[in-house]
Amino acid sequence: MQINSKLPQGKPRHLSGQKHYNFELNLRAFTSRLSGTYLYACLSICFMISCNKNPTVSGITTVEKSKNEVVILGAIHGGHRTDSIYNTVYLKKLIKEINPDYILAEIPPDRFEEAMRGFKKDDSISEPRVMRFPEYADVVFPLTKEMNFEIIPTAGWTLPMAQERSQKLNAIRKDSLRTADWNTYQNANKLSDSIYSIYKTTGKVNDPYFIHTHTYDSIQDISLQVYNSLFNVELGLGGWDNINIAHYWNIEKALQKYKYTGKRMLIIYGAGHKGWFLRELRKRDDIKLLEMRPFLDAIEDK
Repeated sequence: MQINSKLPQGKPRHLSGQKHYNFELNLRAFTSRLSGTYLYACLSICFMISCNKNPTVSGITTVEKSKNEVVILGAIHGGHRTDSIYNTVYLKKLIKEINPDYILAEIPPDRFEEAMRGFKKDDSISEPRVMRFPEYADVVFPLTKEMNFEIIPTAGWTLPMAQERSQKLNAIRKDSLRTADWNTYQNANKLSDSIYSIYKTTGKVNDPYFIHTHTYDSIQDISLQVYNSLFNVELGLGGWDNINIAHYWNIEKALQKYKYTGKRMLIIYGAGHKGWFLRELRKRDDIKLLEMRPFLDAIEDK
């Protein structure tokens, strides 16, 4: 699934094969008719031209300068409407601070146009799927009136997939032959919850600083990886790896489309997806991943 984003490898065209050989013959014949001083000047000019064609001579490539910056924001969905810290007001400040050129949203492409049409009509979101997510309905869409970014819908979610997943999980739960699997999954959930409860006493569970850490991703993985190993294949498109692959396929298409344009891209998804996406994004050499903490610090200081 991973799109190969490596730069072209091998020798430059002007240094390979027959052309290189002919160049040497011609140069040998030419230099026999030149004085030492004149030859030195000509070769110096040739070297400088060659260096200008090679973007890595100075140690900083032109490609490096135009890499897109990518930031991942872990959302808590409905929690943004009730949390005392990580609420919609906080989200607005954070997105303004990040100041993205593109927002890659957890919105299915086939739901986006209807959502945008409704927002343009009466400043509200009526599309059923999108309106469930306050990070979009209450924050991102309204911010389009204040900021200059483009929303790119990237979610691989579909209603038939969600319905099938729900039905299959319910069947597994009721199947007496799958009791051991279901108990293993439930125990993994309990273990995750017990670790979260430790952080809950410190008020950190929905703390945006905590959510954007490797520790948070690791706690999420305790239950999600068990869920994935037991049920991913069986749940089809709704399996954990499978739905993330579907999401990331759309994200990667956007990354490829705007590759090396020097833009800032903000990915907004449920916080549980963040660790999965980061593992894939770190495989790319054509982007610069930014940490969330400096942006969080910036709005705390204001």
